[in-house]
Amino acid sequence: MSAKNHLGKVKPGKDVIALNIIAYTFCTLMALVCLVPFIMVLSGSFSSETAVTANGFSLLPQDFSLEAYKTVFRDPMTVVRAYATTIILTIVGTVLGLLLQTMTAYVLSRKDFEWRNFFSFFYYFTTLFSGGLVPTYILYTQTLDLQDSYLALLLPLLFSVYNLLIMKSYISAIPDSLIDAAKIDGCGEVRTLFQVIMPLIKPALATVGLFIALAYWNDWYNAMLYIKSDTKYPLQYFLYQQVNNIEAYKRLLASNLVSADVVSSMSLPTQTLKMALTIVVTGPIILAFPFVQRYFVQGITIGAVKG
Repeated sequence: MSAKNHLGKVKPGKDVIALNIIAYTFCTLMALVCLVPFIMVLSGSFSSETAVTANGFSLLPQDFSLEAYKTVFRDPMTVVRAYATTIILTIVGTVLGLLLQTMTAYVLSRKDFEWRNFFSFFYYFTTLFSGGLVPTYILYTQTLDLQDSYLALLLPLLFSVYNLLIMKSYISAIPDSLIDAAKIDGCGEVRTLFQVIMPLIKPALATVGLFIALAYWNDWYNAMLYIKSDTKYPLQYFLYQQVNNIEAYKRLLASNLVSADVVSSMSLPTQTLKMALTIVVTGPIILAFPFVQRYFVQGITIGAVKG
């Protein structure tokens, strides 16, 4: 039960206090479970390869070393170029993807659009069946001639039916009376979308925008398929290539196909390098997430409760 204090405010009862303690304790433990692996990755990136190989990973750096980061930034301009490619692709892809998916969701959510169920079926159909890798590769390389082009990195992730469904669900919750009022005030469809609908769907925009940005930021597969010039590598694929090259050198060493002096002079860590690459790749996303977290939570739960 609850009681009132001298200011007339209701004080929480013992059952509410106990529930809060349990809830906060559980959330704290879960946060630690999620945080500890990242701390171990951060610690491993500042450890020496010898210590990690001998003792495994720990919460604190072992035999503090910057060798992994020196390997990552052995050619700083190459890393900067890969970063620039990824950042530009992420920004352009997120903006264009949000624009396309918001316009499509707005059209499909309009009850006065006669063909909305027809087109909705075809969008949904693509989530069940796809053409597969070979037809897709032929489409991009031969039909569209996008081999070794930035468009080959931009177009595949530009549109997602899953994100479209999130956006459509959010827009459908907006009362039709607002759209009717905008029409009475003389707004056309484009002005209604940008001045009436978009300000009301900021949580959905933040959620879908984060999904699109993460997809572009983490993409390496399309670069492996379509990009041949190393000057066009995005960050993820560039770092993936670094790890593969180091492991290839070490396999050559194990096969006695290259002298040990050559490889040792190159100071090639493996495990600690992977940890350093993880930190380099995830850093910007971790810094950006707190700014959209509030909208992200609101947007991802849309449709869970219907009034």
